[in-house]
Amino acid sequence: MTETKRKLLYVEDEKLNRMLFDKIFSKKYDVYIAESGEQGLDILMDHDDIPVVVSDLKMPHMDGLEFIGIAKNKHPQIKYFILTGFDMNEDIDIALKENLIHQYFMKPCNFNEIDMAIDNAMHL
Repeated sequence: MTETKRKLLYVEDEKLNRMLFDKIFSKKYDVYIAESGEQGLDILMDHDDIPVVVSDLKMPHMDGLEFIGIAKNKHPQIKYFILTGFDMNEDIDIALKENLIHQYFMKPCNFNEIDMAIDNAMHL
């Protein structure tokens, strides 16, 4: 009997980052990839069984926190994470305090840290 992989959505506008994330995490998770916040919302609409979303912060048209704010209104049960190349800022601090995001990670990524956080969030 094969065990079904848990699902994970990664939202990132940079192709290289999407490919790297998918390569690393698809061994353990069924990874859905979105190139934008808009596409991420579409994927969540079609798949209501995704427990964790990891999103880049800085993206064109809709940044990661805006995407997560909209997604969380429709899918409050999901645990959301932000990836950023920038230091902690007021927006991230507010998002953490208001439980908009579960945690944030700095780029370049520590994939082991992200994997442990995702795994923990899926078991909450």
